[in-house]
Amino acid sequence: MADIQLYLASASPRRKALLEQLSVRFSVLRVDVEEQRESHEEAADYVRRLSLDKAMAGVEAAPEPLPVLGSDTIVVCDGEVLEKPRDLNDSRRMLSMLSGRQHQVMTAVTIADRNHSLTTLVTTHVWFKSLLDKDIDAYWQSGEPCDKAGSYAIQGLGGRFVTRIDGSYHAVVGLPLYETEALLNEFQKLCGEYL
Repeated sequence: MADIQLYLASASPRRKALLEQLSVRFSVLRVDVEEQRESHEEAADYVRRLSLDKAMAGVEAAPEPLPVLGSDTIVVCDGEVLEKPRDLNDSRRMLSMLSGRQHQVMTAVTIADRNHSLTTLVTTHVWFKSLLDKDIDAYWQSGEPCDKAGSYAIQGLGGRFVTRIDGSYHAVVGLPLYETEALLNEFQKLCGEYL
């Protein structure tokens, strides 16, 4: 445990696997943060706040005074934030909205300790092919969309719906590698005692 450089405030196996690609020594912290958008919040402000809330919850829960990385990903279509689907009907609604058109995936990443925090936001544009009702129902039956923002996972079976992206593939999965590494480097310059 003494060998870690930071904590990852996320139970997501995808974020854990992505952070491992940056060769950072870390330990996972499970935090419980309410994901509820305020009525006045723009989507970008919402996802930034969630990443900061997760990082700060991690700072409070961390057994050692090390920096904490928090991240959150949302799917946005026509200004509407598409959260995790409640049920099959909600998944149908979301995937029908995304069908045959472009949407945005926003991922915010925050690195924080008790005295400092830095946040970055990455927006990726994603295009879907046109989906048939049978495509959506079969995808729901796979179980994959049940706990995914926007009701799909680009790195899984949902990747077959994606015709192209403009931006960061890894951000759509849950943690943008280039931007996260740059954020960690910036934080190290700010508080060099850690990383």
